Amino acid sequence: MTLKTLPARSETLRAVIAEADRRLDGHLPMDVEGVAENFGDELTLLGAFLLRWHARLSGRIEREILLDESADLESAVVTAWRAAAADLPGVRAVLDRYRELPLEPALAAAVARGTINEHAMLAVTAGLAAPHDASAARIGARLEAQARATYAVPPRERTRRRASFLGRLRSALAV
Repeated sequence: MTLKTLPARSETLRAVIAEADRRLDGHLPMDVEGVAENFGDELTLLGAFLLRWHARLSGRIEREILLDESADLESAVVTAWRAAAADLPGVRAVLDRYRELPLEPALAAAVARGTINEHAMLAVTAGLAAPHDASAARIGARLEAQARATYAVPPRERTRRRASFLGRLRSALAV
């Protein structure tokens, strides 16, 4: 990947995520324009989804903790997971589908590794495990289950993305 291909890849990923949010069917939108050129295969695109989810979840956790420093870390992690899932419902649906029904060993391995890392991060951030604790993944899985118990997938009409601040600013200046 070069500096010239990065913007095209980022734009394609945004389009693919928007399509996944629109569909909410758990299938990777491989038919979006630019996917073949910028990602090549299903594994690479799934890896981008895993990275986007992990980055959003990490950001949401940090935000929850910073907004209310007196908050219980465990409840902050659960709230952050729900917020990240609401932000990226299509990505979450794809990752869930691939976790439950892996189609090939490489895809299953990628999702399994991502899930273990996510669960460990949840447990460590909640203060319930050390970074290399063998029980971290199990504790994080419990936190995820707790978040899922109170999370509802948003209706399709609510999953449209709000324009970014920069996009709104550009629209305002164009008038």
